[in-house]
Amino acid sequence: MTMHGRITGPKAGSVKYDILTAMTVAGLHGSQGQRASMLRLAAIVTARYNWSRDELSMGQAEMARLWAVDERTAKREVKRLLTGRILLCTRPGVRGRVAAYRLNIAEICRLSEPVWTTVGADFTERMRQLSAPEAVAVVPDGAASPAEVAVPAAQGRWGEVQKVLRDLDPAGYSAWFSKLDCISDDDGTVQLGVRSGFVGQYIETHLDKTLRVAVAAVFGPGQTVTIRAGAA
Repeated sequence: MTMHGRITGPKAGSVKYDILTAMTVAGLHGSQGQRASMLRLAAIVTARYNWSRDELSMGQAEMARLWAVDERTAKREVKRLLTGRILLCTRPGVRGRVAAYRLNIAEICRLSEPVWTTVGADFTERMRQLSAPEAVAVVPDGAASPAEVAVPAAQGRWGEVQKVLRDLDPAGYSAWFSKLDCISDDDGTVQLGVRSGFVGQYIETHLDKTLRVAVAAVFGPGQTVTIRAGAA
């Protein structure tokens, strides 16, 4: 089952449970530190994740209470999850505002894939469809990391947008944004094309804010951004 739109609707519960299962099983098969990190992540996702908005908005003091640790430990834990690209920060916590985070489903799939079979064949098949293997960036040993992936020499302003996207989210660029091409950028509309419908849907669902920030940085505010599948 692939995801269409945000994780809502009749089958949403199954998808959410599969994501939580992937997190916890990956943690149980990892190091002691990974076990703690994934258990803590599963706890805050279960308690506070807003699936309809694809967002976790929660202060570190509140996380510390939920995890039964001090705030310094909570801060270190959040940093580990961000460094590992399991959580992505969509809004920094500044000037009294609580930070907002988003689950990096692609990275959770990549991290947990070696242990899918321990859950069962049905789970493995669902996760394969959810992760869309052709869309998830898997960096082999010795290969360039997402931050080292070169931006193609696209011409014009779209090439500039690609550079902004890579700087904003190197892993997201490697896995998703690099698959986009610009079809046209006339009359206040930037029309993008992508071959895979899943990739286009994933970007619209999970990475729309980052894409719009990058487009606005180059084209200016107020641009309409559309993605058309099968057009790249």
